[in-house]
Amino acid sequence: MLLIIGTIRLPPENRAAARPAMKRMAEISRGEAGCMDYVYAEDVFEPGLIHVKEMWADQLALDRHFNAAHLHEWRSTWASLGIGERHLQVYEVGAPRST
Repeated sequence: MLLIIGTIRLPPENRAAARPAMKRMAEISRGEAGCMDYVYAEDVFEPGLIHVKEMWADQLALDRHFNAAHLHEWRSTWASLGIGERHLQVYEVGAPRST
């Protein structure tokens, strides 16, 4: 399983404009084969800081996602939304366990 964790940042005044594009991206991604979770969440302390969490069954599923039309469509909105800072890391993880 692959876990992607990180953040993107956009100007706080662009949050409302970004929400429909982010919602579309998450909804379509969640429907992809191998997508186990796909979440955007705004930081409660820093307006415009968006936390990203994705879970993928394997590298093949993630590779398909990276080549999907909706991902390229989402990335094409970044300039107009002011998304410039992006920090994402991919981790290989084992089976989940309760804490």
